[in-house]
Amino acid sequence: MFKNYFKISLRSLSKNKAFTFINLLGLTIGLSSCMLIGLYIFHELSYDSMQQNGDRIARVIMEYKFDGGGESNKGNFTSVKVAPVFKRTFPEVVDAVRLYGMLSSKIAVSYNDKSFAEKNFLYADPSFFKIFSFKMLRGDAATVLNAPHKIVITQTTARRYFGDADPIGKSLKVSNDTSLYQVSGLMQDCPSNSQIKFDMLASFSSLGITDEESSYWNANYTTYLLLKNPSSFESLQSKIGPFMQREMNGKGASVNFSLEPYKSVHLHSPFPGFEPNNNIRYIYILEAVSLLILVIACFTYINLNTARSMERAKEVGVRKVIGADKMQLFWQFISESAFMCMVAIIISVFVAIVALPAFNQLTDRQLTVSTLFTFPFITGVVVVMIGVSFFAGFYPALVLTGFQPVKVLKGSFKNTGSGQFTRKALIVFQFSVSVLLIASTFIIQKQLNFIRNKDLGYNRDRLLVLPFSYSLNDKVDLIKNELKADKDIVSVSRCVNTPVNIVGGYNMRNDAMPENEQLAVTANPVDEDYIKTTGLHILVGADFTRQDVEDIKDDNQTKNIYHFIINESAAKALGWTAQQAVGKKMYLDATRPGFVKAVIKDFNFQSLHNTIKPLVLFTEPRGRNLLVKISGKHIRQTIAGIQGKLKAIMPQMPFEYSFMDADFDKLYKAELRLGDALNVFAAIAIALACMGLFGLSSYIARQRVKEIGIRKVLGASIFDITTALSASFIRLIIVSLIIALPLAWYTTHAWLQDFAYRIKPNIWLFAGTAAAVTLIALITVSFQSVRAAMVNPVKSLKNE
Repeated sequence: MFKNYFKISLRSLSKNKAFTFINLLGLTIGLSSCMLIGLYIFHELSYDSMQQNGDRIARVIMEYKFDGGGESNKGNFTSVKVAPVFKRTFPEVVDAVRLYGMLSSKIAVSYNDKSFAEKNFLYADPSFFKIFSFKMLRGDAATVLNAPHKIVITQTTARRYFGDADPIGKSLKVSNDTSLYQVSGLMQDCPSNSQIKFDMLASFSSLGITDEESSYWNANYTTYLLLKNPSSFESLQSKIGPFMQREMNGKGASVNFSLEPYKSVHLHSPFPGFEPNNNIRYIYILEAVSLLILVIACFTYINLNTARSMERAKEVGVRKVIGADKMQLFWQFISESAFMCMVAIIISVFVAIVALPAFNQLTDRQLTVSTLFTFPFITGVVVVMIGVSFFAGFYPALVLTGFQPVKVLKGSFKNTGSGQFTRKALIVFQFSVSVLLIASTFIIQKQLNFIRNKDLGYNRDRLLVLPFSYSLNDKVDLIKNELKADKDIVSVSRCVNTPVNIVGGYNMRNDAMPENEQLAVTANPVDEDYIKTTGLHILVGADFTRQDVEDIKDDNQTKNIYHFIINESAAKALGWTAQQAVGKKMYLDATRPGFVKAVIKDFNFQSLHNTIKPLVLFTEPRGRNLLVKISGKHIRQTIAGIQGKLKAIMPQMPFEYSFMDADFDKLYKAELRLGDALNVFAAIAIALACMGLFGLSSYIARQRVKEIGIRKVLGASIFDITTALSASFIRLIIVSLIIALPLAWYTTHAWLQDFAYRIKPNIWLFAGTAAAVTLIALITVSFQSVRAAMVNPVKSLKNE
């Protein structure tokens, strides 16, 4: 029986090659798109699945507010005190680990004549390998980090420094540390779906931190707790609040900590780990897009097969007369759908493999072909194949098996109104989805363009960012003078944070406020060239000078008099206007007394997801970034010149750089990925919808060939005939627009609420979408309509 089904299916598909091609192409595009999106979603949902203790690990989030007022601050930072105190105080905590490392920082590491700027360099307590499940290849996991200047490296890192030689026991020079680091362990590379990624992991004691439990401030570290069991989260959280109230009583500030389940950080936390987070809402969006694309492909199949019902009516009638029952015919047409789907899936696998490198570039992931052949993924593909086969084949099979053989063979059978209504409804659905995706893509791209082109209050064009070592502070003047000797270098500045993302947490107060009242503020140590290099705008006052830097070089910090440049928001928070602020005394923390030298215009020093908050710039002889403003006239030669000069002055520091506008784009990595993905899949959706429309209009034109011939004989022009054939389709497109545009406005409005600074979607965006979709549909239908209208009416009517 199945052999017979296969033969009939093959005969039917080969008989109608054009429709078979359109159906196969539509299903292949839909299925391959779903496979690629499925690979990405599978990867994102599997984040940290390798961690055996994953459901017992908590990341500690700090929230603090000073008694002086202002907003509370919250982030994925803690002091070094939290881990030992929580482990000692709360029975729910089995162990704790502190990590230190910054996404934006690079550390110079060298071995003999090899030197690299390591971005993924972390420090961790000895308990790290007890809490986290990273596979150790060489070395004892319990002792590899139990003393200062021990370091664990990954396989790839070991090959980069030592080739095929055994790395254990080798010594590495790290930054300006006078002691060499001994390689004590070798581990597998961190998986791509791990939120903690590193190439080098040094012992936390190497940082030389003393008096670890003196304060909950100096919160520059990340703390993870290993709890007794997953149910310990709730009981521990309920104890932390009262405990911290007792700890902070009378200290002029409130500090509290909340717990984040480790496995939820990557998709659910607003605070990144040691790599940028994704967003669960974007996963839902891509899931919906993949499902809608697949449904569009299925609807194209349904539409074309029900439209062909007239051609297959006689086949069904003859088979019923010679004894075929309804179920046999039903399963015949379902098997035809399954055969088509199976062929489409086989082709889709090859398409997905070929497209995977481009898709990896689009999503900024390293997805592998091997995932396509894992049991869970194969199971998912089989389920989709069965579902699509039945979904796409059920309605056509039901329509075709319902024909009455007497009417069919007498020639009195006609397509029913219900069948036409169903086809029209499917077209409306397909184009509604396409309009939704296109309108959403327009809004997202406009918001991303707004982000890229918004006047942020500083100039990031032609501005190079180079990692800088604290050990080179004494050479900074030499470096700046050497670089500025090049006529294509406009200015050079050293700083801790670039204006793209300033994250340093401090407290401040004016001279009239009591010492126990403080305001939370973001602050950034800079030098005298920071303002002119970054293009910040001074409203009132004067820029920093070289003397301002010299004034705070005294080793006894309490004798230093600081100079501050604050933004408008900081002046307002301290109770001053911009004009009043200049010359006023203020304190940055308790150890930095000084005077306001200038007020700068508010600028976006963090992501546009956040509002502008108070900011203080102050001079201090330290920094981890070197900013180089270039003219842009001879970019390659200028960068080569910078490399040569820096190599001569600091040979131990690898030369690496980035452009500040590229660093700015990294703040919106998830949004940029979503925008790029929607561009591609919206195009796929509209292409699939147009394929279905093309096939359907082609079939209808063939059905109406005699009507067209009569119209031409009676004097109708090609334009009249094309308009008559296209009108019904355009009406369906208009219905699609009426359904989809309000839905597009609602969904994009909700997405835009995540941004403190955002566009206001206007009617022209949606009108442009409507015009674009209508034009595409009109071109698709008109092609077949014009072709049918140009047929010689003599050929159309010669059999009448």
